[in-house]
Amino acid sequence: MKATDLPQTYNAVALLEDNLPIRANKIALYSHERCLTFQEVAHEANQVGNALKRVGVHFGDCVGILAPDSAEWLTAFFGTIKIGAVAICMNTLLQAHEYDYILGDSRARVLIVHESLLATIEAIRNQHTNLLQVVVIGQPQRCEDMSFQAWIAQEATHLLAEPTHRDDFCSLHYSSGTTGQPKGMFHAHKDYPLIAQNTGRDLLGITENDRTFSVAKLFFVYGMGGNVVFPWSVGASSVLYAGSPRNASVVLETIARFKPTILYSVPTAYITKLTLNNIATRYDLSSLRLCLSAGEALPATVWQAWKEQTGLGILDTVGCTESYHTFLANRPGDLRPGSSGKPSPGYEVKVVDESGNEVAQGEIGNLMVKGESIALFYLHQYERSRHTFRGEWLFTGDKYYVDADGFYWHAGRSDDMLKVGGLWVSPVEVESVLTSHPAVLECAVVGERETNEMVKPKAFIRLKKGVTPSNDLIRQLLQHCGEQLAAYKCPRWFDFVDELPRTATGKIQRYKLRTLLNN
Repeated sequence: MKATDLPQTYNAVALLEDNLPIRANKIALYSHERCLTFQEVAHEANQVGNALKRVGVHFGDCVGILAPDSAEWLTAFFGTIKIGAVAICMNTLLQAHEYDYILGDSRARVLIVHESLLATIEAIRNQHTNLLQVVVIGQPQRCEDMSFQAWIAQEATHLLAEPTHRDDFCSLHYSSGTTGQPKGMFHAHKDYPLIAQNTGRDLLGITENDRTFSVAKLFFVYGMGGNVVFPWSVGASSVLYAGSPRNASVVLETIARFKPTILYSVPTAYITKLTLNNIATRYDLSSLRLCLSAGEALPATVWQAWKEQTGLGILDTVGCTESYHTFLANRPGDLRPGSSGKPSPGYEVKVVDESGNEVAQGEIGNLMVKGESIALFYLHQYERSRHTFRGEWLFTGDKYYVDADGFYWHAGRSDDMLKVGGLWVSPVEVESVLTSHPAVLECAVVGERETNEMVKPKAFIRLKKGVTPSNDLIRQLLQHCGEQLAAYKCPRWFDFVDELPRTATGKIQRYKLRTLLNN
């Protein structure tokens, strides 16, 4: 599908409302709190849109949504975009100074926030004079704030959609990244049906008989795309879960209760589930037909362990906030554990050297992506935009190589690569070997300087339950690495940790480990 296949006047609320003539009474979303039909979602979204207009929100204004996954999150989103305003999908795991930056950078006019997050914004909200209204999902703490239900209660359930152009901005997403200030990226109304067709239908084969469930949250484009855009574009239902992805038992109980057919998760959440014993016999996972992973490379050992315990393979995929969704993917019948798969429908991918020339097969280079759903720039960050958005191509910042069968293999982030003895070392390659050892749950590899200032690999390791660090274990790990890696790639030092630093979306923050070494 191409953007020109869409009418010029297009509003992405159609993903919801196209279901009304034929499946208005079908359950659109399931959750522990509320289950709503497509008609009920549409009515509440209309009430939100009318309420936003009543407080003075106009075409192009930004509306922040800061809440756990819920029906209110989705009705706020669709109500916002229906009137031509821009929905800011705000990460619920940030700190006050980051919300301060986002509210100022976007000049948000209304903030719809869950009561559990009020304390985080309390110290910074008064600094933003652009805010016309704070609406609380739950119980407000200030008299000037409105409760969500009271705010929409008297509004009409009818609302005409703003005749937006397909290229008008629809949503604003801030990447957590692995370093630096959040980067704001607009996505247009056209991007939603594009990813629905190219990834949802053409890649995954999703139909109205499916039911999706994502532990990646709605503020994360991976979660929003997989758990709302894809299913609702074909009339399928979605399952929302407001809790933590790390609460493995509740996640598995949610699968057993609501019986989704497609699971979207991330490597760290799969690892957490695998720490439980006999998950396939303790929890009913029989409804699942597809399991997907994204966010960072899925180790082959995790793929194998999940397959052994559940009988299900995992399709590792790659996307980013800039592209909105998947541009590399393994697929049923065409997968290779440990790889990122092959280019997805609607995208071109290439691996290039520092001069922009494509590298030879098997050679590590910079991953570049081209596709119509890719954002155009970072909001108010001109130099970073010039570095990343290079004409039609997106510079992802990821290092990759391609094997003889056309599978793409992740070699780390550009700023994570190590130069050891004049030779490049991919942390991902070393980590993959380490996690294949039976004692290792997960790990991260960074460079540390010896007394002679030469850089050598250092491994930070999280051990499996019941395993304790010892000199004997270190000897085993060194032998294990030596059997599979060139000598210069083997870790020189090991540090055993309880947790690894991660972004809010689960990516390991190697820069924090490097900072720790330099202090």
